[in-house]
Amino acid sequence: MKIILSGGGTGGHIYPALTIADQLKKLQPNAEIIFVGTKQGLEKNIIPRYGYILKFIDVAGFNRSFGFETFRSAGKLFIGIYDARHILSEVKPDLVIGTGGYVCAPVVFMAALKNIPTCIQEQNAFPGVTNKILSRYVKKVFLGYQEAARYLPAKTAVEYIGNPVREEILAKKKEIAIAELGLDPGKKTILVSGGSRGAKSINRAMLDVEMVLSGRHDVQVLHITGDVHYEKYIKEIGKRSHLAANIIIQPYLHNMPDALAVADLAIFRSGAIGLAELTARGIPSVLVPYPYATDNHQEFNARAIEAKGAAKVILDRDLNGSRILEIVEHLLLHNDELQKMQKAAKDLGRPRAAEIIARHALELVTK
Repeated sequence: MKIILSGGGTGGHIYPALTIADQLKKLQPNAEIIFVGTKQGLEKNIIPRYGYILKFIDVAGFNRSFGFETFRSAGKLFIGIYDARHILSEVKPDLVIGTGGYVCAPVVFMAALKNIPTCIQEQNAFPGVTNKILSRYVKKVFLGYQEAARYLPAKTAVEYIGNPVREEILAKKKEIAIAELGLDPGKKTILVSGGSRGAKSINRAMLDVEMVLSGRHDVQVLHITGDVHYEKYIKEIGKRSHLAANIIIQPYLHNMPDALAVADLAIFRSGAIGLAELTARGIPSVLVPYPYATDNHQEFNARAIEAKGAAKVILDRDLNGSRILEIVEHLLLHNDELQKMQKAAKDLGRPRAAEIIARHALELVTK
């Protein structure tokens, strides 16, 4: 069996594809899996590290505003369709899976026209433009959030399964992770991260929070600032005071499974895959949606988690240290409420999503 996966540009599209690919290999050990991406996206560096073949097409995303770049992107789209057609003719796949981003549009679309079994995985509560268009042509859309169904065409074949979560996220034991990170097992751990590059607004708010929590006997903070913000953050702290040992500041954490294993509460952006990892581990959260995300999809994600009782949402424009402290102090004082949020998060988690998506995608080949 030959399977093509396409989704790129950002880690939010690439890592779900990789996680699904790993499950496909478990179910079909002899399958040949080929990824299709662009030379401009992160997939160029990420996919080969996982041992998969990567082929390239030349395509570009469309700007929201009309101008010269619109014509350039339209031209690139036709080139991308030509490239995709060539790859499909060369590989002759039995199945094509898209995980979003403009790169997968020509591949999935051309595969559907050739009557090759196709499906897409939509990570967000508000679907991206590419997947909205492709949903009209594919055999199945696997949803990360139930709420996404209302934004797709009425006749779309949808299935709510959840978002793929890497196995290493699920496998880590809390006791081992606490020891490896040098944390105190007797304290509740707050994990703070604005994503791989960090978030300036979250860092700014956390300055006030960490000054108050510094030296506390009941809580410790693991704060990942992002490489680009770390030096400035440390300098700002130095102007104010010295933080006690219960406040750990790091520019980047390569072993995120450890951090998620120890977290009792997270302060996060609300990207779909980050939320999938939080809920798979049953971690309640304070969510600060990235305000410039396409179609404001991060707020849709955050509100969906909040509606189930697993998170508190603070919009970026309203974010400050006092708002975060109010929530943190309340949850530290009312452990029963924190536990209810933990249960709600755990109920939302879909730790087997990648396996189920892989199984159901393979079923499309036999239908």
